[in-house]
Parts: sequence; structure tokens; C-alpha cells
Amino acid sequence: MYQPLADEIRPLDLEDVAGQKHILGENGMLRRIIESGNIPNMIFYGPSGTGKTTVARIIAEQTNRSLRKLNATTAGLADIKNIIAELDTLLTPGGVLLYLDEIQYFNKKQQQSLLEFIEDGRITLIASTTENPYFCVFNAVLSRSTVFEFKSIPADEMEKVVRRALDHENEKEKTKIEADDEVVRYIASSCGGDARKALNTVELLVTATPAVKGKKRFTLEDVKSVSQKSSMHYDKDGDEHFDTVSALMKSLRGSDPDAALHYLARLLETGDLIGACRRILCSASEDIGLAYPQAVPIVKACVDSALQLGLPEAKLPLAEACILLATAPKSNSVVMAIDAAISDVKRGNAGPIPRELQNVHADGTGFEREQGYKYPHSYAHHWVKQQYLPDGLRDAKYYEYGDNKMEQAAKEYWDKIKGGKN
Repeated sequence: MYQPLADEIRPLDLEDVAGQKHILGENGMLRRIIESGNIPNMIFYGPSGTGKTTVARIIAEQTNRSLRKLNATTAGLADIKNIIAELDTLLTPGGVLLYLDEIQYFNKKQQQSLLEFIEDGRITLIASTTENPYFCVFNAVLSRSTVFEFKSIPADEMEKVVRRALDHENEKEKTKIEADDEVVRYIASSCGGDARKALNTVELLVTATPAVKGKKRFTLEDVKSVSQKSSMHYDKDGDEHFDTVSALMKSLRGSDPDAALHYLARLLETGDLIGACRRILCSASEDIGLAYPQAVPIVKACVDSALQLGLPEAKLPLAEACILLATAPKSNSVVMAIDAAISDVKRGNAGPIPRELQNVHADGTGFEREQGYKYPHSYAHHWVKQQYLPDGLRDAKYYEYGDNKMEQAAKEYWDKIKGGKN
């Protein structure tokens, strides 16, 4: 029976688990918990192929618990009831360790069906998810669990995984397998920190490479042709999407054009043209704002061009927009001003609109006085002092001039006209 290479060489000891030194290293919290033998309910959160299932199996083995595994994409209440029926029987003498993969696909009722049993200790739950558990796991389960984050495996650690796989295949095969360091490094770096991807690549190369004089030699060209196209974990509706677009916008805000281009490249490589366009457009007003108002029409033109061109050509106007925004002067005075105004409105700080600003149709219809609006263009410098805010907010100050050249020039202009009362 066929067994995938990833299962054949799955680590049996914590020492052999690649990566995760922050939780499985010598003083890692998860390692200390496992070694204590007192295993709490846990949620393993992180990308695919980072060892979540492997660690759960090691825990079950080292604590003499019966491992039961369910995948929430296909399991239902009946599967949970079958496991519950095994409790307190000879089938589960040391208790059950339930590994629930992709818990985010269980609805509230399904997750809550486990509460009684994980609370009294008859079931030890280890759930895994690639999504943020604080959003996808219901509070009742989350509050009874400890969350551990698994991270993508670094390339240097992944090289060890690839070499171990090659050694294993050498022992299995009747032919000798050869792979240069360059090939090993490419496999390790192109899998995006996912050990399963790397091992699948090795397995496919072993299958597809013909033997010549008793040897199978992997070439870099072959590796590139069978490696996964993308080295990233990405889901347009998942955490990686929001992390990437967030990183793009924060790089623009932080005036780092190189980082901005990197995250733009990630989005474009996965075909997420809309996500890139939305964040770039937003940054023009949110982060550059009045320090360089021309950024808005320029970026809008770049985005329009990108949407009209489509990928791959869309990369050019979007890269131009990113570089422009990252290197432009910054101001968040617009954000601060509108947020302050919205805050007052939400708190109910509104009040009647001043009579001077009401629509002229109200004149002569029972109001105690005429509107009395002063038309600014009839006065010097097109300005005249009058009240615009409601009475309860007449002294409110929402907009503060930014410390950039553009806004300071506007401040200086109005200070002269308004007598320094800006």
C-alpha cells in the first residue's frame, strides 16, 4: 500500500521536529508541558506543513493516550459521538487524545458538543487551524484551551528535512540518488516553510528522474519544473491575505519602498490585484493626505491603468504608485480630523444646525429670524467670521495642521487672514 514520503519519515521524537524552537526548544513552553505529562487542551495555530499533526502524535505516544483523529472538513456529530462512546472502555484505557484538524470548519454546535468531555478530562483536545483561533474558535472552547502558534519552517531547518528525505529514499531505492547543494537549497527555499511541500517535491523527483548507470541525479531545472509555483501560504479570505495587505500598507506608511514592493509582489504573484489596489488607494489619503494631495489623483490613475491592463502588466503602474507613496511626505491629519468628527457624532454631540447655515427655503416660514448667512466671497480674502458648528460644538477642534511643508503653508496663509486663530 502506498504511503506518502511525508508519513514515512514523520518524526517520532520532539528532537526531530523541524523548526518551532520557540515552543519546542530546550526551554520552550510546549516542550516543558509535554515532558511534564500533564497535557491541557490545546489549539495549534499555524500554516500547513509545520508539524502540528506530528507533535500531536508524539504527545499521544509519550503520554500513553489513545489518539483519535478527525478532520473537521469531513467529520460531523456522529463521529464525535463514536469517540465519546469509547470513553471509559478497554479501547481507551489511558483516556482519549482527540486531534481535531481544521477546527474552523466545525460549527458552534459541533464544537460545543465536546465541552463536557474536555472539561472533565475524559477527552484531551488538540485542535489545529490555519486561521486565527481567536476569530474562528468559539469562546467556550477557546477559554478551555491553550493556544500555541506554529511558524513556517526556516530554510536552514528545511534543508535538514530535505537531506533526511534524500537519505531515506537512498535506502529505499536500488539506485543511488544524487542532489547538489544548490538543488537542496532550492527545494528548501521554494516550499514556503511547508515541510509537506518539500517532501512531495523530493518524492516526485525520485519518481520522475530516470536512472542512468545506477544513479538518479536531480538537476536544478527538474526541481524548478516540479516545485510548487508559489512559496507562500495564501488564501484570499484567510489570515495570510490580511497579513499581506496590512504589511503592504504599513510599509507604505513607514516610507520603505523596498518592503512595499515586496508585499506588492506577494499579492500580484497570487493574483490578488483587487487587494493591492484597495490598500494603495487607501494609503494615498490615509498616510500621505494633505502632505502631498496630488498623490490621490496620481495613484487613482495608476490603479485605473492596472485594472485596465490586468496582470501581469498591472505590476508596472502599481509599482509606480507604491514607490511614489513610500517616498512621499506623510501626514495623518485627515484621518485624525475625520475620526474626531465621527466620534462626536456617534456620541450624539450634534445639535441643531446653526440658523445661518440652514437652507434658504426656511426663510419666512415661521422662524424667529431671517437666516442671516454671510457669503464669504463678498468679503476680503473670501472669508468672514461666522459660526458654522452647532452651538454645543462651537469650540470643537477636529483638524490640526500637519508639520509638513504643504499644510504649514496653508496654516501660515490662514493665520494671516484669521488673525492667528487657526
